[in-house]
Amino acid sequence: MQFLVFLSLDQPIFAKQSNTLAILLHIDTAGEKAFVAITNNNEVLGIAENNISNTHAQFVQEAIASICSTNHISLQTIDAVVVTMGPGSYTGLRVGLSSAKGIAYALNKPLIGLSTLSLLANAAKKIITDNNNIETSFQIFAMIDARRMEVFGALFNQSLDIILPEQAIILDTAFLEQCISNGPVYCIGSGAAKTKDLLTHPLLHFIDNHYQIEDCIALAIEKYNSQSFENLAYASPAYIKDFFMK
Repeated sequence: MQFLVFLSLDQPIFAKQSNTLAILLHIDTAGEKAFVAITNNNEVLGIAENNISNTHAQFVQEAIASICSTNHISLQTIDAVVVTMGPGSYTGLRVGLSSAKGIAYALNKPLIGLSTLSLLANAAKKIITDNNNIETSFQIFAMIDARRMEVFGALFNQSLDIILPEQAIILDTAFLEQCISNGPVYCIGSGAAKTKDLLTHPLLHFIDNHYQIEDCIALAIEKYNSQSFENLAYASPAYIKDFFMK
């Protein structure tokens, strides 16, 4: 009977007033480096990092326990679980999402999924803005190294609206020339190095930085306030491999 009542609720089970402060558990195992953090609004309460990619599965649970113990935080007090959904490492994405879904389910907390490419784009925009770039219109090409001359990439405008959705892209000179035909392009991510060997152009720029916990906080809070949560039963990593299988 309680299950039937649960399904009949008019308001989402996690509905809260918008723009409220949120304590969030972050899990990012999408790349070679992983991190786990607990944040309260824009404040990082605790963070742990791991640079050994094949130990992410063990790292996540131990890191969460350590952060909670060191900072005297109970997981029951978090408002949502945040996880990077990809694209990224196949194994890493499975580790991160499985851990995040398990915790969210056990604690009855909402799950917030973040795109690694959106995180990269957010990081790039901050750098461009901080450098007082005079260009009012630009594009951000966020990309993650795939194989050979392929990347998992997406193209964003200066407002971080998606121009080219996430997909597998074969890099070549013609593709890059088409991108810069619409204005300056800033490349960021592990795949950006490949573009340097293809084309040199004053409208093509490169950003070596990666996204940080601050970028995760910014996008996660935005999703939390808009109640843009993942479905625990159906959420799956953004592998993107199906787009280019041969």
